[in-house]
Amino acid sequence: MRLKMRNLATCYNEHAIKVSDSYCSGNSNKIHVPLTFIPSIQDEVSLLYKVELSTQTLMFITITWSTHNIDFAFTINIKEHHSNSSKSFYLRKIKGSKKLEPFDFKIELIWDLTKAIYEVGPEPVKGYFVALLINSEMISIGDIGDSELKKLVLDYPFAKCCLVSRSERFLGNGEYASRAKFFDTGMWHDILITCVVDDKNTLSMCVCIDKKNVIDVKRLRWNFRGNQTVFLDGMLVDLMWDVHDWFFHSNSDSKSRSRAGIFLFRPRIGLDSRLWLQEKNLDDKEQQKVGTSLLICACKNPS
Repeated sequence: MRLKMRNLATCYNEHAIKVSDSYCSGNSNKIHVPLTFIPSIQDEVSLLYKVELSTQTLMFITITWSTHNIDFAFTINIKEHHSNSSKSFYLRKIKGSKKLEPFDFKIELIWDLTKAIYEVGPEPVKGYFVALLINSEMISIGDIGDSELKKLVLDYPFAKCCLVSRSERFLGNGEYASRAKFFDTGMWHDILITCVVDDKNTLSMCVCIDKKNVIDVKRLRWNFRGNQTVFLDGMLVDLMWDVHDWFFHSNSDSKSRSRAGIFLFRPRIGLDSRLWLQEKNLDDKEQQKVGTSLLICACKNPS
């Protein structure tokens, strides 16, 4: 997911809002204009966490909730820092524990979704508990409440854990609604991306945050890639969009099941920072200042 974000970022400069240059646009020989909107449904949510143990060992943990994987509750992927390999585990029960092997660490996964409460998407909003015990250090996600696991959690020290990014996938091409908190000291924000066709069959895009219109993109077909900066919680957040595949596709992918538009909200590390600092250029202290990114992937079926 982070590789996808970096590739997207290379298509922009610090002031771009119009369509990008020919290098980013690529070659296409077909044009597809979505004139009929399909109601949008959130069908997958992935959360990427960065974990630092007391030994200063870094790990990345991704939890994915999905509606189409009805044979299991969720998936978890674990990757050690500076390692090219990762391991995924599919959990088919709503409650249980599992020792994850093989790793250079002793890892045990404990989860309980029996009282999980859901709203519109596949991710539970409360009443659930997911925990990882790594070398006797605890990482917990969700609402432990008064569950029987509460005593277990209190018996172990907590490892440092922060949410790096959140990725949501939608099916449909009308509206995409989400909630995001970009900074630890910030607020939760309601985000609504709406795509509309006017009486001239021209597609436009509107982005609202907390019911306030912050971005309007007219003639989206010609402005299918761009970026703009918004001011939230006293900090800068860059919005980058790429809906090229909604309009243009080649013969090689004309039979694909879906084509995706991408909307990425990326917080900056400071008011004087440049757009999209590459993570490899940040030292440890700067990296800790980076907030949580939100990636919305909007898929629609080809007509």
